[in-house]
Amino acid sequence: MVRDEAKGRALGCPYAVGDFDRPTSLTAAFAGVDRLFLGGPGALPVDGEQPMVRQLTAAIDAAAAAGVERVVKVSVWHAAPGGLLAQGAHGVLDRRLAAAGPAWSLLQPSGFLQNLLAPGAFTPDGRLVARYGGAPVSHIDARDVAECAEVLLTGAARPGESFVLTGPQALTDRELAERIAHALHRPVGLAPFAPAEVAAALTAQGAPPGFAAALAGLLHEVAAGSLAGVTDAVPALLGRPARTVDAFLADHLPAVRAAAQLP
Repeated sequence: MVRDEAKGRALGCPYAVGDFDRPTSLTAAFAGVDRLFLGGPGALPVDGEQPMVRQLTAAIDAAAAAGVERVVKVSVWHAAPGGLLAQGAHGVLDRRLAAAGPAWSLLQPSGFLQNLLAPGAFTPDGRLVARYGGAPVSHIDARDVAECAEVLLTGAARPGESFVLTGPQALTDRELAERIAHALHRPVGLAPFAPAEVAAALTAQGAPPGFAAALAGLLHEVAAGSLAGVTDAVPALLGRPARTVDAFLADHLPAVRAAAQLP
């Protein structure tokens, strides 16, 4: 499903036109659909309820009305109503999906390795921004999340099951910087930022104070080990180990080098 029909044509595959912000458009988009992969935006810097709640609720309701038989939704680890930012939003949405009618499965990933390629992952002088203190995080390659979704969409149904998806090991920011340094063949330092410093920087850039405080709260949770666990869900679904940090870096070396602002 795409919002822009011209971009849909450019994909070179079958597509439907629909928009989570226009619920009436979803009726036609979901006509004849029997299986749905449901992803959505992350938490946005807004006051009040996260927009994804309204958007994905529209998709869930439209899927149920269209008779979709199976939905695989990307949630987050530790999703729960009343939680901070995406955790709270997905907590509400996951309950909505469970009550909607279609058979459902949830994917609850740890932190994405692809975040290393995002703006702000490194300082201008090439240091890795470190937000989690000394706590390890079981970062996962988003490609593994996609392949797990494919298995659940095309293979035997696993209705009512939730899968916490992690990488094969948990690494601290310092250990992650060491792996990046090995891949780039150059030292990579750390630029530590405490949660309060992250919140202050976001507020200075115009983010709502409530959003900044909630993000700081999430960072405190990660620094206390909330994403340190390692599960066997990826190997169980895919029949192979989850991709390692080293494999991710090897596959994305030019992009990592660009993110670290190296020539």
